[in-house]
Order: sequence, then C-alpha cells, then structure tokens
Amino acid sequence: RFKRIGPCLPIYTSGSTGRPKGVVIPHRAGLNWTAWKQSHYGMSGEDRMLLKTSVGFDVSVPELFWPLQVGAAVVVARPDGQKDPEYLARLIREERVTDLHFVPSMLAEFLSEPAAELCTGLRRVETAGEALPVELAERFTRVLPDTELHNLYGPTEGGPITACRYRSEPGAAAVPIGPPVWNTRVYVLDEALRQVPLGVPGELYATGDGTASGYLNRPDLTAERFVASPFDPGTRMYRTGDV
Repeated sequence: RFKRIGPCLPIYTSGSTGRPKGVVIPHRAGLNWTAWKQSHYGMSGEDRMLLKTSVGFDVSVPELFWPLQVGAAVVVARPDGQKDPEYLARLIREERVTDLHFVPSMLAEFLSEPAAELCTGLRRVETAGEALPVELAERFTRVLPDTELHNLYGPTEGGPITACRYRSEPGAAAVPIGPPVWNTRVYVLDEALRQVPLGVPGELYATGDGTASGYLNRPDLTAERFVASPFDPGTRMYRTGDV
C-alpha cells in the first residue's frame, strides 16, 4: 500500500543551474495529473496515445499511465524516434495515433514534414516545456485544422500548472497558458510574498496536489524553492522563477 503524499518517483532536471537535481514526485501528483487529463479531454477506449518521451522526463507519466487507466492503447515509439519527424508522421498514420505531446521546437520540426498534414487521425496535440509562439500555433491550425492544440505550462516541480486549448485570435501577441488545472492554486507575488495588483509584474508561485515534495537529498534547495504559503497554513508553494 502507498500513501498519496508518499514518493512515487524522482525526475532529474538540471534547470538553470546545469547540475542535475532529483525532483520527488508524490503519488498524489501523478494521480491528479492523469485524473485531470481524463476529465479535461475524455479519452476513450478507442484512443491511442503515443509514448515517445524518455522516462527521465515527467511527460512520460501521463503518456503511459493515462491511457492505461481508461482502457486506451499505448503506442510505443522506437528509441530516439521522437527526434525523427518523418518516422513520427509514418508511425502516427500506421498506428492510428490520436494523442501525443510535443515541445514547441519539435512541433515546428514535425509540421515541416510534408507527411504531417496526412496525420488527420490526430484528435489532440499538447505542447509544453517551452513558450508556444503564436506563429507556430497558427501554422498548426493550417496543417492540421481538425486537430485540437492545447498549450500547457508547468515546470517539473510544479507539475502541469495551467492549460488552455488554442483558438485563433487575429492580432494576438501571445498564446495564453490558461487557468490552473485541478487542485492547483496560482499566485503572482512580490518579494515579500504579497499579491501584486493586476498588471504589475511579479513571480509566479504554484501550490496544490500536483506540486512536487521537494528535491531528493537537497534540503537546502528544497527550502529555497518550496516556501510556506501565507494563504494556506501548513502548505508550501513552489517558486517557479517565472515573471
């Protein structure tokens, strides 16, 4: 038996320091992620998820466990297949893939593959890990007009924090990151952990079931990045470092 708050797995990330650090993901975070995705997207037993992300990255968790939880199929890409747009386009068509995830830079490479427009069986594509440029999102809607594009935001430590389906808006300067996902609260705060007025820059903090427990064997770094919440005593917030 396991506890919801107990550790599930460590995900190593270098972040901005260049030194790998283990992010401890609790069971509750993985469960919250897959449960939210099912409520948000409604995957069925007819869907087929492409597992192409290395298990060293957090995106592999929903790629593998979400479809299995709802009776859908998992299509496993060959090692390093995620770097080959031609291979991916062929695999998507041959295995009738309906769902997959890209970082925006790889999505751009995929859309440059002539066979990408033939992947009409795709129902949903998620992007995360980098900012999604408006130009790239618009290009996606031209290549795959009947496929949903969803933009997610969240570092490994915070899990998926926000999500938004992209809808074309003439003149838009940026792609929205959307509202918080299930059981997640987001604050924009100043250096004293006070909420800033609307329109005033501040640092983004996240807290909730999707938040990691801290860093493996790094109590100093955990104390620096996971701070006590002044809004909910007994809980901690993750400092994203994003303004």
